[in-house]
Amino acid sequence: MTAVSPALKTSSLAIPSAFACVYFFWGSTYVAIKIGSEHLPALVLAGVRFLIAGTLTLGYCRARGLRVFWGRRQMAWLALFGILMLGGGNVGLVWSERFLPSGLASLLIAVVPLYVALIEFFLPSGEPLPWRGWLGLLIGSLGLAALLWPSIHKGLTGEMQRVLAAAAVLGGALCWTIASILSRHIRLPVNAFVAAGWEMLFAGIFNTTLATLFGDWGAVHWTRPAVGSIAYLVTFGSLVGFTAYIWLLERVPVAKVATYAYVNPVVAVILGALFLGERMERTEYIGMIAVVLAVFLVTSSQLGGAATPAQQ
Repeated sequence: MTAVSPALKTSSLAIPSAFACVYFFWGSTYVAIKIGSEHLPALVLAGVRFLIAGTLTLGYCRARGLRVFWGRRQMAWLALFGILMLGGGNVGLVWSERFLPSGLASLLIAVVPLYVALIEFFLPSGEPLPWRGWLGLLIGSLGLAALLWPSIHKGLTGEMQRVLAAAAVLGGALCWTIASILSRHIRLPVNAFVAAGWEMLFAGIFNTTLATLFGDWGAVHWTRPAVGSIAYLVTFGSLVGFTAYIWLLERVPVAKVATYAYVNPVVAVILGALFLGERMERTEYIGMIAVVLAVFLVTSSQLGGAATPAQQ
């Protein structure tokens, strides 16, 4: 587990550096997933990544003297959260990137805060949504339609894989949203790093078990890009990025930390264009602007609805 050094804590550059880690590294994970998905089945990539990251995170927590093992009830909830978020949520994203540009996948994942706001509003004890939040949901719906239209159009002409991939991303985002809302309402008395470690480990076990049952290991190609993708996702996605995120939550208002939700997709689109040569269609750029604006409106009007991104 990578921790922020004592020197960084006292430095005037500490907070900007932490934001840079969350913005850049979490945004760059979509490119790393795209590269890895070309060589490894989704369940294998997500499974190995989270097995390693979960083990390292729990080892770090143990070394820090944090309580790692909890009762059956707490462990069962952590397992459920991990399987929903990093099993259903992340595997859907990884699989979809075999057929979708990484930038487009990141923009579809950006609907998570919109999902959260809408579901929370309809819950019996949910949070009210101000007018700015409703405006954000309306703009987000229009933006999502603009993002999906090229894929739907291609699906109508025979390329159904793009439609299925987009559906997988949105379905995975819904799994992530449900787990995020449950975790907010249940409020386990577990340290955030410990909880993240167990969730990653449980998801890794779940994903690799399914990969074994489905015979995915026979399709594995341990190429240099595949190994590099896993190493990058473990180091910069799960460890450095998450450490910076938790560190910021302890020192910066949630409103500021929540800005990652609309910065990460823009970073992903830029990096996808630079390193993968990805180009979006005109309607998708319009959708990108609308979705980013919608996420800003919703997260700024309902701060409790912020949720950690599903692919990281």
